[in-house]
Amino acid sequence: MLKQMLKSNVVDGIERSMGHLSDPRVLSSIRVQSTIRQSLRESLVRRGFLEISPTMLSPLTDPLNHPVYDPYITAYGEKLWLTKSMIFHKQIAVQQLGKIFIMSPNIRLETEDKLSSGRHLFEFTQIDLEALETTREEMICLAEEIINEALERVAAVNSAELEFLKRKVKPFRRPFDAITYLDAREKFGDDFESKLSQQSESPVWIVDIPIEAREFYDREYPDRPGILRDMDLIWPEGFQEALSGGEREFQYDRILERIRRKNQTEEQFRWFTELARKGIRMSSGFGIGIERFTRFVCGLEHVMLTNPFPKVPGVVSL
Repeated sequence: MLKQMLKSNVVDGIERSMGHLSDPRVLSSIRVQSTIRQSLRESLVRRGFLEISPTMLSPLTDPLNHPVYDPYITAYGEKLWLTKSMIFHKQIAVQQLGKIFIMSPNIRLETEDKLSSGRHLFEFTQIDLEALETTREEMICLAEEIINEALERVAAVNSAELEFLKRKVKPFRRPFDAITYLDAREKFGDDFESKLSQQSESPVWIVDIPIEAREFYDREYPDRPGILRDMDLIWPEGFQEALSGGEREFQYDRILERIRRKNQTEEQFRWFTELARKGIRMSSGFGIGIERFTRFVCGLEHVMLTNPFPKVPGVVSL
């Protein structure tokens, strides 16, 4: 199927899309994903979170910590970037709204080598949330709760789809296991995320992430230089990353220091740094990849099977 997708003319593209949408795995996963979306939304609303609108174009977006193509348009005398994530918008909005979430469409034009990873789309959705004056540990607890609630809902609503896909779904025992980033790397080597996922039967938290592995906006331990109060959740069975998040840096001088350490400039992020200069409060949050969540629940080979119009790196698609 991946080789077929490499054809890029319009007629072939339409035919591929129609063939894709007739695949019973795709139809099943779309129904499962609808249940996941509804459950996550309801879980957050019950806990007092407000849903806000997504941002698709902005002079400010996530710098990320790995190479991607960086698409933008020029309008009104400014560069407006396609949103890679709403990390800064979340931190700004949460100062007034307290607890927020977005069903956020993201554009990350990953390099072509990600084509066959099974995990990457260059257009995807994450449920992105942030809460004011909360800790990483509170976010970990919240994530475990809403994930288990979604799994329970899927098991109840999508029994026919799960039976077709030969998947059994149930909530995981809490709290989920955890390991530090450095311990995981020492135990499993540089490919620790993949190996840890393959050997696990339940989700695993990777915590305490080195500063060089992340962007400037994540918060460093006050008493442990070089280590961030971050977390990633890893799906079991080889499906790898489920979510990523942590506490946010909120002190203006620390933000500037971190920007410079990344060889970036304050001017790049002036819409955010100007607010930080005036004073912001600490927040924390995370984003759950909806398509990756669906892929795990459905046990699918490739995340493209979770989307009616998948955008796979390196492939021009409808």
